Amino acid sequence: MSDQVRVVLADDHPVVRAGLEALLTSLPGIEVVAVASTGREAIRAVVTTRPDVAVLDLQMPDLDGFAATRELARSAPDVAVLVLTMFEDDDSVFAAMRAGARGYLVKGAEQEEIARAIRAVAAGEAIFGPGVARRVLGFFAAPPPTADPFPDLTTRERQILDLLAAGLTNTAIATRLDLAAKTVANNVSTIFTKLGTADRATTIIQARNAGLGVPKDR
Repeated sequence: MSDQVRVVLADDHPVVRAGLEALLTSLPGIEVVAVASTGREAIRAVVTTRPDVAVLDLQMPDLDGFAATRELARSAPDVAVLVLTMFEDDDSVFAAMRAGARGYLVKGAEQEEIARAIRAVAAGEAIFGPGVARRVLGFFAAPPPTADPFPDLTTRERQILDLLAAGLTNTAIATRLDLAAKTVANNVSTIFTKLGTADRATTIIQARNAGLGVPKDR
């Protein structure tokens, strides 16, 4: 009996729910202890039966799968949530993960894949279907978005700082941007104030460290 994985199944579509229940019941080592058609029913079933795994759809009436997962993470943290849904978009995947889901499969997954996922999350592992796993890996492999190093600068001030970092004098910057030399000088002073720098050299170093002043291919 200790090898038996106890499961609560929640899906709002009667035909899908019945099919999944029949599928899971047919799998060795898996016992369906309750079924639910809404998010609130799922929470009540989990709190009452204390299964090893809750298999949840995301789109359910009265309380969707995201909210149900969050509530289960609070009220039954020892129960692993496995999402089984039609949705494969990034927002759904990461929202479910943030809510506390330990696994994420897309409906249409093979029987063996569902069985493996249930046993994996019951054992404390995190598991994703192949398509979802590629999205997760791609998300973590992508470089983080670069924050704006100088958010207080106006577009014109940023242009001037870029040219300043490239080593241009105020006169050369004025010519390049078709501005009066006095206007450039005033902007440079404002840039010093906004960056908290005391002189031109320090400003250039700070700008270059942020990637400005680099020649751009035309």
